[in-house]
Amino acid sequence: MRNIIYWKPDSLHGNASSHATSSDDKRMIELYYWPTPNGHKISIMLEECGLEYEVKPVNIGAGDQFDPEFLRISPNNRMPAIVDTETGISVFEGGAILIYLAEKAEKFLPKAPPEARFEVLQWLFWQAGGLGPMAGQLSHFVNYTKEEIHYALKRYADEYDRLLAVMDVRLRDREFLAGDYSVADIASFPWVLPYRRLGNDLDKFVNVRRWFDTLKVRPAVQRGVNLGKDWRRDEARNERARALLFDQDSATVFAAASVLEE
Repeated sequence: MRNIIYWKPDSLHGNASSHATSSDDKRMIELYYWPTPNGHKISIMLEECGLEYEVKPVNIGAGDQFDPEFLRISPNNRMPAIVDTETGISVFEGGAILIYLAEKAEKFLPKAPPEARFEVLQWLFWQAGGLGPMAGQLSHFVNYTKEEIHYALKRYADEYDRLLAVMDVRLRDREFLAGDYSVADIASFPWVLPYRRLGNDLDKFVNVRRWFDTLKVRPAVQRGVNLGKDWRRDEARNERARALLFDQDSATVFAAASVLEE
């Protein structure tokens, strides 16, 4: 893996400071991260919770996701992932990570009553199973394919549009997706953030626009989105990076796993 950054949220001054450090004696979250919407879900959550964390960049365009060290933590070869150095627990998959951090910090996911907890969880899973994957597929065909594939563009643009409408209806009578601000909002925001690049107009969704404008000015959201903003990224132009991201199949998984057996 590449350089390590120690990141300590500064709630008093509304910013965060980072510096290279030896953190063997620190009790913190190790965040395996790259600045994408899925990565932003976790960086925002860590900032909102005020948890100290150490950033370990996973350069997906350079193939860091196939590093054996990372594979032991994330068997799906995908970031984000975390390791809690206090408990020794590692977690991959954004939704699972958000639940873990919420329970650790006792924030943004109620324990009781059960109906309040599941109100949050159902919208978190709605994001994980719908908004994120559909927006991700739309982003692929908008940003990464060399030729325009009309059917794919229309299919995913329409579904992204539909899901934004689902959000809009949901937000007609509440400020946030599950009532109070929660992991459901944190998970969804990064996939609404690129709406212009994905060819949509948020102004036609009055309630989503209000929700979006509320979240985007939260200092923790801004810090989470800005983490790694200046890191060099060329996945859309670099042929090797594109192959590492998109030309993968079962052989890739077996080859990466075989390294762990050596």
